[in-house]
Amino acid sequence: MKKLFYTLLLFTLTISCKNEKPLGWIDEARVLNRDAKDWVTLGGDYMMQHYSPLNLINKENVSDLGFAWEYDASTYIGNVPRGLEATPIVVDGIMYTSGAWGAVYALDGKTGKELWTYKPKVDASYARRACCDAVNRGLAVWEGKVYVGTLDGYLACLDAKDGKVLWNKDTFTDRTKGYTITSPPQVAGKIVMVGNSGAEYGVRGYVTAYDLITGEEKWRFWIVSGDPKNGYETPEMEMAAKTWDPNSAWETGVGGTAWGESAYDPEFNLLYIGTGNSTPYPIWYRSPSGGDNLFLSSIIAINPDNGRMVWHYQTTPSELWDYTATQNIVLANLKIENKERKVLMMAPKNGFYYVLDRATGELISAEKYTRVNWASHVDLKTGRPVLTEQGGWYNDNPKLVIPYLGGGHVWQPMSFNPTTGLVYIPERSVPQVFKAFVPYKYRDDVDNTAIDYGEMYKFNKNVPEQIKSAEDTLRTESLLAWNPVTQKVAWKFPDGGPDGGTMSTPDLVFQGTRTGYLNVHDARTGKN
Repeated sequence: MKKLFYTLLLFTLTISCKNEKPLGWIDEARVLNRDAKDWVTLGGDYMMQHYSPLNLINKENVSDLGFAWEYDASTYIGNVPRGLEATPIVVDGIMYTSGAWGAVYALDGKTGKELWTYKPKVDASYARRACCDAVNRGLAVWEGKVYVGTLDGYLACLDAKDGKVLWNKDTFTDRTKGYTITSPPQVAGKIVMVGNSGAEYGVRGYVTAYDLITGEEKWRFWIVSGDPKNGYETPEMEMAAKTWDPNSAWETGVGGTAWGESAYDPEFNLLYIGTGNSTPYPIWYRSPSGGDNLFLSSIIAINPDNGRMVWHYQTTPSELWDYTATQNIVLANLKIENKERKVLMMAPKNGFYYVLDRATGELISAEKYTRVNWASHVDLKTGRPVLTEQGGWYNDNPKLVIPYLGGGHVWQPMSFNPTTGLVYIPERSVPQVFKAFVPYKYRDDVDNTAIDYGEMYKFNKNVPEQIKSAEDTLRTESLLAWNPVTQKVAWKFPDGGPDGGTMSTPDLVFQGTRTGYLNVHDARTGKN
């Protein structure tokens, strides 16, 4: 009997040891059943809503919120202050976050104590290739591993316990081109995917998927076509090529990089990516006969098992204005016309708020969430924006266009609150004169937008006859609460624009400011 007891005890201890998970253990079950105290993806969970159900901090006591700790994530290359644009992952009391160049910091969530850091050896020259500094927009934590992209193009897999490098893969297809990585990796099923940046610097965008454990490359999805004379890598590229002039400026790479937050829906087994702008911006230089130029400025659903496209939706055909669709993707279940719809939502740069069926890509609705003058509306039958006079080519005369190239919403994440039913967008309305350089000639590894930035705010000089009201030259910024079902403004708080992304709780909205303040608003009314 005693022998049997010890045998059972040993068996129980063995099973317990086997079931003990290493630090940083996030898997599908944990994401689907997220403990409210954890933040297991960049958006919180698979829905990517940037929403926390925690309500210990609420309207009644938020004024008592105070300082707890800070951590100096100072630069380690060139001794130059750099931006921080990543949302941390928090699991089991440990905060994992990325910083400039693709550095990783593991901190004790309660005290801010540094547990370990990963600082890749990146040549400082890569900062000159980055349009918007040597930033990094996040990492992924999965089954005891941390995945991060470095500015110089490597996808690193680290041990979540101590930061030890488990594998490190070169994601660039051509190191003579101006590629960088500022985008966060995305885990989808058995792969981890990462995109790249650098559309303005003469590159051709793509995303690449790797085995989570071994780092073996599983597939690559090219976003825009290459020269048809060289053949097509995939059926998607053969399809895309039909929307480009065969004599396009292929040497420019034509852009289309994917540098924002992506999303994954395990129910449909779909990986959603948003794609970027063209190079150069003027279509008459890159695709002289015009065309939609797929898959620029598009939302694409990919089967992560094989890298094949399931559906796509292009927000801005014939992209002319740097209107990327790389803004954060939010998944939600909304009741629309008395029917529950499983949707994907985005507020891209072009100023329209899109609600799509996330299984099929069907356009459900699209309305202006900010001031827009380049298009009057989106035709729900064709899914295409209806251009105005201001939305035409600016090859002969400059055009006064709203929003400007920075868009109505850019990289700072919006959040969706399932309690209030509202989306909170760091919104801005900025006019710009679009005036192309004449003549234009492509040059390697430099900004090739072909836009005269020095003329972009000289309204009275360039387009006096196009100014119809004071709003046409007025810049505004706000924190915008938007109802995605009615596609209408719920409330707007001025001067809360592109400072920082938003996070909401049942009755609050949090947003950081560029001047170092944390602003908290009533989620239903906007009261500060």
